[in-house]
Amino acid sequence: AMAAPRRPSGGGPRRAPQDGRLEEINKEFLCDPKFSDEEDLKEKLAVFKEKYMEFDLNNQGEIDLMSVKRMMEKLGAPKTHLELKKMISEVTGGVSDTISYQDFVNVMLGKRSAVLKLVMMFEGKANESNQKRSGPPPERDIASLP
Repeated sequence: AMAAPRRPSGGGPRRAPQDGRLEEINKEFLCDPKFSDEEDLKEKLAVFKEKYMEFDLNNQGEIDLMSVKRMMEKLGAPKTHLELKKMISEVTGGVSDTISYQDFVNVMLGKRSAVLKLVMMFEGKANESNQKRSGPPPERDIASLP
């Protein structure tokens, strides 16, 4: 008999083990001398953890191609299969076709510029600017149209 598909509860108890696991990894990053000069490290890690859990749709603790694909679509930056593969290998250094949380944080905190990082940064900025502007979008006048 096929089991009925579980409806995802809004980040309910099912998330708890993963949350705890990512929290442990965050602690390791906080203790890592390599990142000791990083500003607001604790806050950043908290945000990364949330983001990662949003990405990791199957709660396996790894972000796979489909997860990245869906996330990019959600962020309004859809990518081709090839681009997605390239993004993942950028993050993992080509050793894996899934992104672990360590990989994710290393890229977000690292100096390397990866597509994933740019999109995430952009999304953060987009969210900030969305909150500042309230009301309808500014009307475009005919003159500004191409």
